[in-house]
Amino acid sequence: MQIDKVYEPQRFEPHWAQWWIDAGVFRAPARDAARVFSLVIPPPNVTGSLHIGHMLEHTEIDMTVRWHRMRGDNTLWLPGTDHAGIATQMVVSRKLAEDGINYRELGREEFERRVWQWKAQYGDTIKRQMIRLGASCDWSRERFTLDAGLSRAVREAFVRLYEKGLIYRGEYMVNWCPDCHTAVSDLEVAHSDVAGHLWHIRYPVNGLADRFVTVATTRPETMLGDTAVAVNPKDQRYLDLHGRTARLPLMDRDIPVIVDELADPEFGTGVVKVTPAHDPNDFEAGRRHNLPKIQVIGDTGRMTAEAGPYAGIDRVEARHRVLADLEKLGLIAKIEDYPLSIGKCQRCKAVVEPLISTQWFVSTKPLAAKAIEVVEDGRIAFVPPNWSKTYFEWMYNIRDWCISRQLWWGHRIPAWHCRECREIVVARETPTQCPRCGSGRLEQDTDVLDTWFSSGLWPFSTLGWPDQTEDLAAFYPTSLLITGFDILFFWVARMIMMGMEFMGDVPFRQVYIHGLVRDAERQKMSKTRGNVVDPLVVTEKYGTDAVRMALLQGAAPGTDIVLTEERMESSRAFANKIWNAARFLFLKMETSGVEPWMAESLEEFQPEADAVTLAVRIEDRWIFSRLNSCAEQVNRAIEQHRYHEAAQVLWHFFWHEFCDWYLELKKLRFQEGTGLTPGWGNTLAAFETALRLLHPAMPFLTEELWQRLRTDGAKRPVSIALAAYPQYRRELTDHEAEHEIDLLQEIVTMARTLRTEARLDPKQQLEGALYSRDGALEIAQRHAEAIQKLANVKLEFKTEVAPKAAAMGSTALFDLVLHVPKAQEDAQRKRLEKEREQLAKNIANSRRQLADETFLSKAPPRVVESIRQKLADYEAQLQKIDGAL
Repeated sequence: MQIDKVYEPQRFEPHWAQWWIDAGVFRAPARDAARVFSLVIPPPNVTGSLHIGHMLEHTEIDMTVRWHRMRGDNTLWLPGTDHAGIATQMVVSRKLAEDGINYRELGREEFERRVWQWKAQYGDTIKRQMIRLGASCDWSRERFTLDAGLSRAVREAFVRLYEKGLIYRGEYMVNWCPDCHTAVSDLEVAHSDVAGHLWHIRYPVNGLADRFVTVATTRPETMLGDTAVAVNPKDQRYLDLHGRTARLPLMDRDIPVIVDELADPEFGTGVVKVTPAHDPNDFEAGRRHNLPKIQVIGDTGRMTAEAGPYAGIDRVEARHRVLADLEKLGLIAKIEDYPLSIGKCQRCKAVVEPLISTQWFVSTKPLAAKAIEVVEDGRIAFVPPNWSKTYFEWMYNIRDWCISRQLWWGHRIPAWHCRECREIVVARETPTQCPRCGSGRLEQDTDVLDTWFSSGLWPFSTLGWPDQTEDLAAFYPTSLLITGFDILFFWVARMIMMGMEFMGDVPFRQVYIHGLVRDAERQKMSKTRGNVVDPLVVTEKYGTDAVRMALLQGAAPGTDIVLTEERMESSRAFANKIWNAARFLFLKMETSGVEPWMAESLEEFQPEADAVTLAVRIEDRWIFSRLNSCAEQVNRAIEQHRYHEAAQVLWHFFWHEFCDWYLELKKLRFQEGTGLTPGWGNTLAAFETALRLLHPAMPFLTEELWQRLRTDGAKRPVSIALAAYPQYRRELTDHEAEHEIDLLQEIVTMARTLRTEARLDPKQQLEGALYSRDGALEIAQRHAEAIQKLANVKLEFKTEVAPKAAAMGSTALFDLVLHVPKAQEDAQRKRLEKEREQLAKNIANSRRQLADETFLSKAPPRVVESIRQKLADYEAQLQKIDGAL
């Protein structure tokens, strides 16, 4: 039963982390059960290691999963990782570049082999980290978005959508990243507001001498690709231009003046240039008027041959040259400041270019309709509920999803192009010949699917779909999804659409959206700020349980989590407090010759009575009542995802009720060397029950201590993770015991406070009197010995009205007076008078400053407010000292 003197979690956490896996504690059988709880992990990308945001997410998931498992649910937390196409390709290509290797020169096959090596290294790293941090996943079901089973599911989904006409291929305007060399979806473009300019450029009108039409543009370099200028049909200023043409400056070609709603009379001059190859709105106008599409910016961000004399230069440099040349020709009418929204690639931060490209798309509106319906009718609930509004705003305005990416790493699109007749064959298996012309010259599409396509299938593809497996029948729909708000549209919405399309049911019943982890200054963590917290570093320093508790304490729904060194240190102190309590109990057991005790059915345990009085000790009745209340609050808090509340209730119970009061009261009862102390079984039962309550939050510490309570004859599970989670039992609520111990606490706490305020030696025993005319006196008399030992005060108990005294406190039930020795009373009076004198000076000085109009007019508001606050504090202290005097 001996445990180390010092709490050193690094000595036992790795052991239990691996033991849980080896013992199969977290395996979920695919069987029918009265209650099933299933959850799939938001799969981390195989682009590195876990960060503190992952640890927050996994801690909240793990607390929920462990709680359900201990409640007897058939519980599955399915783990896995995401291949993260564009992100992984970017990371690996950069790593190769550092070694002097251009990934394109390697060729597709060799590059893919290198990325698989990367995945083996970092995918395994993530798994090791998760196991070390205590994630209670069923690792026998671990999946990867590019493994064989999921790849088959991706093909099946693609083909079914294609056959229904929900996937199509065509030439459209897309967001193109010139650095990643691929199309990206609207969601992968991050917009930011910057200060820009609006250039007013004069285009000569053909057939009208000295007549110009002035267009306003924020992108003068794209004018090289103009194929029209547009005026609004209702704009009376330009009626004479209808049907005419203009001369495109610098390129010397004629372009028509078209009449179209594209031109806004309120914007600029009311005339706009039309560049169908470089603007999505212009692209649609070009379709309406059958305009040619001239691409002057290429997929690398450089000007194409169509740009004439500007060919080959970077788009930014082209802008400068175009403006300089227009200035020389006197064709710039005006330049004005203008705010711009610039779109950048979310991955590499390059400015995204709107380009026309042939891509594959998903028609999302038919899929979105069902996904909207299931949230509206409550089949899926968001927590906090305000996220449903955000979800609806996006879903009602959803656009078709560009799912093709010009990458090498990812799921190849299951489409083959016939080199003879150009037929496109979409198939589940690789075709051998063209069904149209019979040719065997088929080449698979070189594009890969957007990462989020395979991720959207995750809740059911990981369970064996498209096969009808036992796992799919047992665990789908999953019960809950816990994830961050940043992937609400990327992932959550698409899983709902895919789940309804392919499974005919929701992928999960509830979505809990957690916040971000921020630093002490509430700043978002980022490498550039240098405030990133590595979970493995802080868990090594403070212990995994301490970091988990620190995260949980701040995890209120709808708020971000502030993680500080102080909070982690405080949580480590909490773990140390529990460790020391266990050490005390185990030492008492050994010195008393008591064997570890454990009831066969702890949920049916009844507090045992004292052998002499035949009554259950008051402190035992009290601790079981408080434990019962704690169980009620924690169960409710976890169910409602109020993780901060569960952590705070557990903290308060263990630290303040069990350790600070219950054990201190039990110490007065313990008698060494006399065999079994009366009520000893109650103490052990309370401690064991409390460990089970704490386990989902702090699994390592609780497993280490719970295992030491084990006896060979005890009928119980191999792990605390499989033990029953304590539930509220009405018969254990004891209001009488709670009232009695509450009163005892009030008396002891007041005596300690009065002693501290009087600056008296805590080791010096004092005398005093407790005045009361109701039941409080009788209760206090019963606990006179406990009060004397806990507060070091010997009390008299009186029914008359209490006289005024230097050290006196009052409540509605009693007055408490401490008798301060005369010598100490005189010293205390002198000290108080000295403090009063200094406070009076401070008050006078503050009032003088606040009465000085010159000072008030010049001082910053925060300084003035600080002085006002100090004055209020000084006056409160003065009133307190006057009362004491």
